[in-house]
Amino acid sequence: MDITTRILDKAKEAFIMAIEIYNKPSIRYRVEGFSMFICNAWELMLKAYMIEKFGEASIYHKDNKDRTFNLENCIRKVFTNNKDPLRKNLEKIIELRNTSTHYITEEYEMVYIPLFQACIINFTNKINEFHDIDLTEIIPQNFLTLSVSMKALNASEIRAKYPEQVSSKLIETDKTISGLVDSNNDAFGIRINHYDYLTKNRNEATEFVHIDKDADASAKIIREIKNPNETHKYNAKKCISEINRILEKTGLSIRINRSSFDNFMKYYGIKQDEKLCFVYQINKNPTYSYSRQTIDFIVDEIKKDPECILENIKTRLKKKS
Repeated sequence: MDITTRILDKAKEAFIMAIEIYNKPSIRYRVEGFSMFICNAWELMLKAYMIEKFGEASIYHKDNKDRTFNLENCIRKVFTNNKDPLRKNLEKIIELRNTSTHYITEEYEMVYIPLFQACIINFTNKINEFHDIDLTEIIPQNFLTLSVSMKALNASEIRAKYPEQVSSKLIETDKTISGLVDSNNDAFGIRINHYDYLTKNRNEATEFVHIDKDADASAKIIREIKNPNETHKYNAKKCISEINRILEKTGLSIRINRSSFDNFMKYYGIKQDEKLCFVYQINKNPTYSYSRQTIDFIVDEIKKDPECILENIKTRLKKKS
């Protein structure tokens, strides 16, 4: 067994430990534990990549052959763009790991969960890109989602609960992270939104309200909130690219193009399904964007009959016209 294989085995173990610690309800040390193990997983995975690309000497300091680079060094060597959202994500988690001994509280989970979830996805993608390792063969896809506290951060409660130094640090960090999540893409942070909903079942309620027709303030009940920029963020070109990437990863030789993609749209009525497609009616000619479900649906259909499905759909559409 060569050195990169041994390092990658440890990287996978550290990654699994990070997820298991975070998702285990009996562990209260999970934010700190996650940050330490996920950083360890990244460091090992990046060192294996550096060894394969630049040679074993590349992970050691030139002035001290007994010392290997730390994670910060590895990140700068591999991700040379300091504005890369993935790199900024890792740098923020390293910052948490380095300062958690002094400032950590249970509420840090609410602040950092968008970064943690993005970090999990980034690691899964990069170990596949750099080392051709599909972690979903080790951990089922649904277990790559971290369990999330449903309570939002409340500044007043934080100030009442903790000393000034700790509460101020936590509130300021929350503002900083939230701003960075808003200004970066999903590689930096995946936002978790909290919504209230009305229920007539008192056992399900956490708070109670009543309607007063004489109230000065008015309110409107919104039945459903949707942001197509988040729910339907793929155009046709991105859908085709992602579908072909998944098909290649699963070992299927079939690939789709714009023509076969359009055939899927027509045959399955995807553009008429709001869960799969969002229609922008701003201009004279409508434009379309698609949800992740569209990609998964098409891939699943192709897997059922990879040899014949494209030709079958094309033939059946001709018969309909």
